[in-house]
Amino acid sequence: MKSVVTGASGFVGSHLVDLLLEKGHEVVCLLRKSSSRKWLDGKPVQIVDAGLFDYDALREVLKDADYLFHVAGVVKSKTDEGYTRGNVETTKSLLEVVAKNNRNIKKIVIVSSQTAGGPSLSEKARIESDLASPITRYGKSKLEQEKLAQSYMDILPITIVRPPAVYGERDTEIYLVFKTYKSGLMTLVGFDKKKLSLVYVKDLVNGIYLAGISENSKGETYYIGPEEYYDWDVVSEAIKKAFGKGALKLRIPHSIVYVVAYIAQFFSMFSKNAATFNIEKARDFVQRYWTCDVSKAKEQLGYKQQYSLQEGMNRTIAWYKENKWL
Repeated sequence: MKSVVTGASGFVGSHLVDLLLEKGHEVVCLLRKSSSRKWLDGKPVQIVDAGLFDYDALREVLKDADYLFHVAGVVKSKTDEGYTRGNVETTKSLLEVVAKNNRNIKKIVIVSSQTAGGPSLSEKARIESDLASPITRYGKSKLEQEKLAQSYMDILPITIVRPPAVYGERDTEIYLVFKTYKSGLMTLVGFDKKKLSLVYVKDLVNGIYLAGISENSKGETYYIGPEEYYDWDVVSEAIKKAFGKGALKLRIPHSIVYVVAYIAQFFSMFSKNAATFNIEKARDFVQRYWTCDVSKAKEQLGYKQQYSLQEGMNRTIAWYKENKWL
């Protein structure tokens, strides 16, 4: 089986590549020339240097592909146009090429985000049929990506997956929480009890793989995450056990979170790069519930969480230590 992966050099994409290789797939990685290869070096994959608007290169790669896993995307941009180009227009480019050259493809899996659905509005976790209410430009662009993909579902076998927050080896985002913890501090946002779905990367890529190979998944959307929801006290306890030491818990009021975000966003005006932490990210952080229900994936795909929160934290932090990140 030939599987083409976009975003293969990134955190989630590289773990998906590892799983596909384990399953015996021939893996082709679509990468820009500027992309790092460090998570792919030495692995039996074909690397194609091509952007997602290089129609000639895409046509050659996709004309005989059995599966396309579209993981690549833009998570931060200074402009709406940046999100649209990176998340919507790239997806359109891929789907147009497949529609014209390979309608016999077995499956196209679009990796979206829970942000496309938005935060949970109550303690009841989000399900796929809930009305989407994204609260950031990133989330809105991922929802537009989904709508575009749905417009091709009558001619192509497309499946959409929505991961919540993801952690694990090679990650550079939630890694910052661990880095701060090592220095003796565990920061918590607000004074209310927030709950979230937090998925270990190996569970996520297993769900993405199942969405790809399942006959039941055509035209469907799935949340892929843990089977239970965590509050930050539970998460911090798991981190404590993985580190083998405690840290001072510091609760930061929502107002301070927004002040820091405003300052970071202001200074980003003088940089060519978008701020990692900005007003929209602050809006994400202060939400009380970011939970999703994975019942549909369990029933239709046979998905099951394989790693507990503690197991995932133990493996992740051990990897960071082994690789001198911590």
